[in-house]
Amino acid sequence: MVLAESKNRVGLGRALMNARGVSKNQSRRGQGTRSRNGLGPGGDGSVRYTTEIQKEYGSITEQAALDEFLATAELADTDFTAERMNYITVVHNSQQNPYLLTPEQEKSAIKKQNSARGNLTVPRRPAWDENTTPTELDRLERDSFLQWRRGLAELQQNLDLLMTPFERNLEMWRQLWRVIERSDLIVQIVDARNPLMFRSEDLERYVQEVDKKKRNLLLVNKADMMTYAQRKAWADYFEQEGIQYKFFSAHLAKEELEKAELEGVTESESEDEELAEEAAKKLDLKEGDQTEIEDERTRILKIDELEELFLSNTPDIEGMWPGLCDRKVTIGLVGYPNVGKSSTINALIGSKKVSVSATPGKTKHFQTIHLSPSVILCDCPGLVFPNFATTKAELVVNGILPIDQLREFTGPAALVAKRIPKDFLEAIYGIKIEVRPLDEGGTGIPTGEELLIAYAKARGFTKTSAGQPDESRAARYILKDMVNGKLLFVHPPPSDPPTDPKKFNEEHFTEEYLPAKRQTGALLTAAQHQALQDEAFASTSGSVDEDFVPLPVGQNTKNVDKQFFTKQAKSSSYVSSPFKGAYVPTGQTATGKPLSGRKARALLAAETGMTPEEVRRLTGTKKHFKGKRKM
Repeated sequence: MVLAESKNRVGLGRALMNARGVSKNQSRRGQGTRSRNGLGPGGDGSVRYTTEIQKEYGSITEQAALDEFLATAELADTDFTAERMNYITVVHNSQQNPYLLTPEQEKSAIKKQNSARGNLTVPRRPAWDENTTPTELDRLERDSFLQWRRGLAELQQNLDLLMTPFERNLEMWRQLWRVIERSDLIVQIVDARNPLMFRSEDLERYVQEVDKKKRNLLLVNKADMMTYAQRKAWADYFEQEGIQYKFFSAHLAKEELEKAELEGVTESESEDEELAEEAAKKLDLKEGDQTEIEDERTRILKIDELEELFLSNTPDIEGMWPGLCDRKVTIGLVGYPNVGKSSTINALIGSKKVSVSATPGKTKHFQTIHLSPSVILCDCPGLVFPNFATTKAELVVNGILPIDQLREFTGPAALVAKRIPKDFLEAIYGIKIEVRPLDEGGTGIPTGEELLIAYAKARGFTKTSAGQPDESRAARYILKDMVNGKLLFVHPPPSDPPTDPKKFNEEHFTEEYLPAKRQTGALLTAAQHQALQDEAFASTSGSVDEDFVPLPVGQNTKNVDKQFFTKQAKSSSYVSSPFKGAYVPTGQTATGKPLSGRKARALLAAETGMTPEEVRRLTGTKKHFKGKRKM
């Protein structure tokens, strides 16, 4: 079900028109001011729009049409005029969700994105020296930021590409500039479930532009959500592309800390355990036991190994800063909101020094933390880098957009139903999803509405007004499970030919990924389902053809079959007529008269194989029954 567009939603043109009705002495950001006589400042009825130049430190990834336009005008110091335009969107009532792309559309969009990916950039800080005044530097930074935004707008408009809601606040990018200038190593943290969505290639180029001696490192966090085969596939891709990377899991690191605190493990005991583990690894290597632990490319790093990794990837401090050998190494952590930067720092320092939140965009200013006598961590606020996206639903299920502020939920829910098999969804939630049968136009895959309705009914979520299932509330629970990892889906790395995503994630849809209380007999594999269907069909027909696959039958089909094969009292083999009207012999009308005229010629043409025109020439001309003309 597609929701109607909100009546409160207005575009830029309507916002400008509504602003003309502001009462006197009322002035707000993004609204016009009127003179006392009802006309504009010039006396011609025009409206003057003003903005207050102030520093905003909060993250701004999405803006209303009027706010975004005024912000751009403020950066450029220009005036503007508005024209009203009307847009019409046609929504089709079908199994295809209007907020998602068809496979053909998705392939075309990805092809265009790959051709223009080199134009995705991050804003650069303009060059300055000791003679540059703060006012001049501020103006240079604003001009550079405006030019960057114009370039992205032209890229989006000319190529008709959908972009992520990238950061639009200049103050947030200034935080990134300072972190890059201070740091010796820039660690870009990405989500293991979709590394390329969270990675900014141009950021790595910008780090090299600032100083060629600075280095980059890709830290793939939440690697515990990947299987060994998935980590191996991504490791092959990273090595092929020449990307410095390592797998890490802040969640596992936190569990290790909590376990150590509960068991009261001392430092000496921990060192003894590490020595024993290293000896075991060496023994395994000698015996030729190729296990997952041996593969350094796919191994998930531990807490103590992370600091060593940072130090091993930092440049030569003596070469960069002669005479400052005792200078501490600065590690800059950057990435999207909610990818785990703060959680990684908490795991490193072993105590909660940095606040962590499930809502993206919690950190507002970069923070410096002294990790050890030789290492300083610099935590940058979460930044949404410009990137291409196929749909907005993709951003929601990846955790880029906050779920609690979501208005349109059918698209993301449909994406979840498309990626997670129906059997697994039913098993993990203990629900029964009623889908449209194949014989009634269904695809066999639940739609977003069918998934949400089933979940809402099982949990008792209803709307207070009409008592209908509350789909929006159900969507928040399911989408949060997708973001938090209860429902797992890992994107495969790019390859030619492309890897099948379902086959790449088939290990995630087994019983071991279900909650403990639902593992016993909760999930049936596709082979078990097929065996049950074959057994049921064999019990009714007596034999099963190997090439015959019984399909699920819808209720409408069952009703038609029941009406068609109605058993009568006298004979069990009697078949009643499936038609509503009485039986009419061929060549007669309903009253029993023979057909004549055009119908008779059409019947004769069908029986003889001739065309109706040939029959008409053979049988003669038309008969006209016209009365006398009245004068």
